[in-house]
Amino acid sequence: MLLRYLRSLTGFERDARLFLLVTVASGSAVSLWWIDFNLYLRSLGIDPALIGLVATAGSAASLVIAFPTSIVSDRVGRRLVLLGGAALMTAAFVGLLVTSALPALFLLAAAFAAGNGAMSVVSQPFLAEHSRADERSELFAVQFAISNGTNVAAALLGGFIAQAVAQAGGFDPQGPQAYRVLIALMAGLGLVAVLLLTRLRDDRPGRSAGRIELTERADGEVGQQGGSGTSGVSGVGLPDVHRSSERRRTVGLSSILRDGIRVSDRGDFARLLLPGFLISLGAGQVIPFLNVFIEGRFGLQLASLNALFAITGLGTLVATLIQPALARRFGKIGSVVLVQAASIPFIVVLGFSPIFWTVAVAMAVRNSLMNAGNPIFGAFAMERVRPEERATFSAASSLLWSLGWVIAGPWYSLLQATLGFNAGYMVNFITIIVLYTIGTALYWIWFGRSERRALLSGDGSAGGRVSAGRASSAGDLSGAHGSAGASAGGTASAPASPHGVRARPKP
Repeated sequence: MLLRYLRSLTGFERDARLFLLVTVASGSAVSLWWIDFNLYLRSLGIDPALIGLVATAGSAASLVIAFPTSIVSDRVGRRLVLLGGAALMTAAFVGLLVTSALPALFLLAAAFAAGNGAMSVVSQPFLAEHSRADERSELFAVQFAISNGTNVAAALLGGFIAQAVAQAGGFDPQGPQAYRVLIALMAGLGLVAVLLLTRLRDDRPGRSAGRIELTERADGEVGQQGGSGTSGVSGVGLPDVHRSSERRRTVGLSSILRDGIRVSDRGDFARLLLPGFLISLGAGQVIPFLNVFIEGRFGLQLASLNALFAITGLGTLVATLIQPALARRFGKIGSVVLVQAASIPFIVVLGFSPIFWTVAVAMAVRNSLMNAGNPIFGAFAMERVRPEERATFSAASSLLWSLGWVIAGPWYSLLQATLGFNAGYMVNFITIIVLYTIGTALYWIWFGRSERRALLSGDGSAGGRVSAGRASSAGDLSGAHGSAGASAGGTASAPASPHGVRARPKP
């Protein structure tokens, strides 16, 4: 399996490989944000209920930005949107170094979420447009694994660096100054991501030279759309391609307001989106505040807390790399349902065990399992919709994920204000267990059973095969939680997420 990934890395298109480097930089910054931003607010003396409202401001910004990002990326290309999103995130980091005034914190949290959300919406379409069908699952898995690998490194190094600087400077390692060290590190990583994104090829419609988009006939044969027939494979193992910008639908805000969002199969669109929305409702009231829960319940120091989140990221990295093999064995949806259902008992332990080591193990295993399916579901979802609908689907998924968090954030704040810390979190964990169970069951009912029948009958491609109405229009693409909805995880990511580039922590 490792050799398969190494071969895939050398075979990815140039811009796809470059985007993997962007993931290292931006993913590290996003990871540090999701682990430490709420704790920074706590160090400023802000109570959990108000922290919940700051988080809601970020979720609301992600909600607002989703469809405009999709529309703009169709008009100006994915590269400029990615560049703008990374620049906005970096500006938010710099702003946090300048001020800690409460109104500014709301604004900067929204700016970070908008920038990260813009990158999240565009990331999956960008990867789909820079990969061949036979390598797409590996590319998505590698990108998601790199994101989680950077989570591990960033969490470990960030915590130790902040603690070392605090000791050298003689200030409190749990105080605001220590967290500002981490914020400065986030700003540096954001700047690196911006510089890397400037190296991507211009992909504005009519100007892109490097964008590739494979077409697949209903019989699964790969070729080039247009011209006479299908030319198969040319060059050194590279398929004939055409520019997706020529096929990409240009959608304006006025046309959306006049005609609504047009998709070829609204029912399938809704079925792909609804389970992720239910999961986001559960994730949004726990995942972004999991750091506050662990710190408040067990009193962990900054470096120890970062190390704990690093361990969870390491488990997710391993699980994600294994997931494509599970998808080949059980089908894409079968493997997603398998790992997500297995994660639910660990949520019970995480929320209700009074013993720290059991909570730490449950947190690592739950995070690994719940997030492992995100890239595979992202690939599954991308191949179910037309190429010109991919950005719309990614935006809708991001919008619903953010909507879930917008609803869940105030609910968390209300519970904290009325029931207190322990009772409030107890209600939150019961709710997330119920919603995760329903969402996972819907994935199986709507997609898993038909995919399983197809696998048993020997038609292994049926799980992701486009219908006749979509013939030659979709590739073989996953969370994301995220994730889109896919992002069905949560990044405390988007982490999302994130990141993701996850929009937020994966649940």
